Amino acid sequence: MAIKKYKPYTPSRRFMVGYDFSEITTNKPEKSLVTSLWRTGGRNNQGRVTSRWMGGWHKRLYRIVDFKGYDKIDIPAKIASVEYDPYRTARIVLLNYADGEKRYVLAWKGATVGEEVITGKNSPIKAGNRKQLKDIPEGMNVFALEVTPFSKGKLIKTAWSYASIVGRDDQQKKVFIKMPSGEVRKFDENCWATIWEIGNDQHQNVVIGKAGRQRWMGKKPHVLGKNMNPVDHPHGGWEWHSPIGSKRWPKSFAWKNVSAGIKTRKSKKWSTRFIVSKRTKN
Repeated sequence: MAIKKYKPYTPSRRFMVGYDFSEITTNKPEKSLVTSLWRTGGRNNQGRVTSRWMGGWHKRLYRIVDFKGYDKIDIPAKIASVEYDPYRTARIVLLNYADGEKRYVLAWKGATVGEEVITGKNSPIKAGNRKQLKDIPEGMNVFALEVTPFSKGKLIKTAWSYASIVGRDDQQKKVFIKMPSGEVRKFDENCWATIWEIGNDQHQNVVIGKAGRQRWMGKKPHVLGKNMNPVDHPHGGWEWHSPIGSKRWPKSFAWKNVSAGIKTRKSKKWSTRFIVSKRTKN
């Protein structure tokens, strides 16, 4: 996947960087695998804003992506197309299974039309094949990782992300996986994951370029609390773009809690026992 720069024939185009979509093979999704989503605009059932800075969006269809795959064990599939998904940073591929069914899955780095993949214990160690962690050797990268066995892939689903298998504990039947954050966690060896890493590795270099493009993505302007009135935010008041006025610490929007400089993760969370080593500091 590559990116492209634009000639500065308008101020917004001067620094804009976008996709060149060279890896996309079709612009028409599979009709049986798309649906429409209800947009809330950040409002609840009473019409009140509960999630700020949401609204707009360009018209789009949601592609139904298969994050399970274990109900297609030992059934080979071929990539029919590599497609763009407006709801994701990653690309998706359309799989045609030997039994006639079609499904979307996340596209891995280097996925090409005609490539064959398979899910199951006996599948080869190859990019795009989905296997249980106990059947994947150490040192391999994985994505679309399950938290609990036979649920669905919930972790590692964004562009150019992957986790690495760094060890195992055969007695506890656990696999040690290094997450993108640098944290090492224990997972059940029966959890499913897809081998290799997600494609679209140039996504980090995309430059939006103008506010209107953000509105197409469903994002409204994010107003700072210190530009609001005192009734709207703890930082509000004073004149124009003034300091927050608080001599102690920045506060959150509605609950007036400390919002900077403190840890927000609960130390007694149920999943803490799965952490082998904490994430690296940025």
